[in-house]
Amino acid sequence: MTLQICVAQLNFVVGDMPGNARKIIDAATQAYAQGARLLLTPELSICGYAAEDLLLRPAFIDACDDALKTVAHELAGLKGLHVVVGHPEGGGLRSRSVAVTRRHNRASVLSEGRVVACYDKRELPNYQVFDERRYFTPGDGVGVFEIEGIRVGLLICEDAWFDEPARLARDAGAQVLAVLNASPFHAGKSAEREQRMRERVADCGLPLVYAHLVGGQDEVIFEGRSFALDGAGQVVARAAGFREALLAVQAQLRDGRVALLGTGQAVEALPSTEAELWDALVLGVRDYLGKNGFKGAILGLSGGIDSALVLAIAVDAIGADKIHAVMMPSPYTADISWIDSRDMVKRLGVPYDEISIAPLFDGFKQALSGQFAGLQEDTTEENIQARIRGTLLMALSNKTGAIVLTTGNKSEMATGYCTLYGDMAGGFAVIKDVVKTRVFDLARWRNQHDPYGTGSQPIPERIITRPPSAELRPDQKDQDSLPAYEVLDAIIERYMENDEGVEALIADGFERADVEKVTRLIKLNEYKRRQAPVGIRVTHRSFGKDWRYPMTNKFRA
Repeated sequence: MTLQICVAQLNFVVGDMPGNARKIIDAATQAYAQGARLLLTPELSICGYAAEDLLLRPAFIDACDDALKTVAHELAGLKGLHVVVGHPEGGGLRSRSVAVTRRHNRASVLSEGRVVACYDKRELPNYQVFDERRYFTPGDGVGVFEIEGIRVGLLICEDAWFDEPARLARDAGAQVLAVLNASPFHAGKSAEREQRMRERVADCGLPLVYAHLVGGQDEVIFEGRSFALDGAGQVVARAAGFREALLAVQAQLRDGRVALLGTGQAVEALPSTEAELWDALVLGVRDYLGKNGFKGAILGLSGGIDSALVLAIAVDAIGADKIHAVMMPSPYTADISWIDSRDMVKRLGVPYDEISIAPLFDGFKQALSGQFAGLQEDTTEENIQARIRGTLLMALSNKTGAIVLTTGNKSEMATGYCTLYGDMAGGFAVIKDVVKTRVFDLARWRNQHDPYGTGSQPIPERIITRPPSAELRPDQKDQDSLPAYEVLDAIIERYMENDEGVEALIADGFERADVEKVTRLIKLNEYKRRQAPVGIRVTHRSFGKDWRYPMTNKFRA
């Protein structure tokens, strides 16, 4: 007995229930024609993930129910096909003061126009970017159904990270596990995820098919890479990352046990850290702009490493013709900055303009001369330059309908080395979760690779090798006011991402002055980060949903 199972690794749009249903129908029809009789879709595929407070609206749940019925109806004629669809089910009680959830994160099995089995997610994550206990109540049953003599046990994402749900499915007769997922990406997550699923296979003694979502949703990325593990925990099939795919595997019943086999195609390899980060950032830009209907993108090109990296990512994401780069030199801009900026846009073929802010800067200083009389120039004048640039970029955005991509990195966001209503002004923060040392790594990697065929060596070498500078005062360097980036980024990773304390860092060899300064800056600049644009999450803890600290706060770790 052989059953062909297919994973529909699809890129859904939150709230587009008719469009999502059509994707499922089309994938099921194609998979059926290729011999599949079981199709798995990702977690909450009907509505997209994460729908957040849309799930609290009764009309939203009704629209999901209608879409599920549409999928069942349109696939009813495909005899013997079973399609597992993720969707929300149920309602709740809400008032101005009380909310009681009676809603489930459900997987329904559709066959010949009917729901023949269902399963409600048992383990509801409520950490990092997850808020599932806000929207769902845990299930308490098992979901095992039979198709062509093989008994399939359903799990949904977090369930497979714990022992009990898989054991319950096995004890209920399951011979193979089918796991529906919407598991957010961060660097290294694919390998970690597969290792945890190997542990699940070893614990329950069943092979496993992992159906994963792909696509960008606001700040979160889902990388796909759906896979199948045989009974020994070996990967027998793996889909490509960061793009839609149909992944097929064979389930063979042998002496009462199921063996999972690939289809003869080579297993997709896991890439390097830089390669997967690049794909994640490209997908994040492409989907945020595409799903929200932006015509193109605008960014300020400074001749520095951050804006150069964002430009290269944006070109790979949406194409050079949809991007407008603007160089806005000030009296402190070095000649090499505009020379390198012109060089880069020529390499990539990006439309480019230069707008000097010197006259505007002089006008601001003149207008404020009475109020500033007798006071020394300081960061106030530096910030005025950044805010002039932000105003110009936002004006161009308003006029053209293109979104402004901000270019600040995680090291700057952590320490407040950025200007409200200046370089923070914009609609999408591409490298908001990329520390400065990683910025350099990615720039070097991109100059050695051309994954999207948009041009080799896009970033002039001098941009990578020159000391970083905001160029807001004469001979300014980032390290005038910040520790070396290798030190700064290590402190950010351990203190901000991993919750290690000040004294622990000092005990491990960091200078007390550096640790005290960086942790103080992280605390002081919470108010800035609250006003920053949304940006792509690529670490296990970003300055977004992962980070929820009060602005008014006297505690320091």
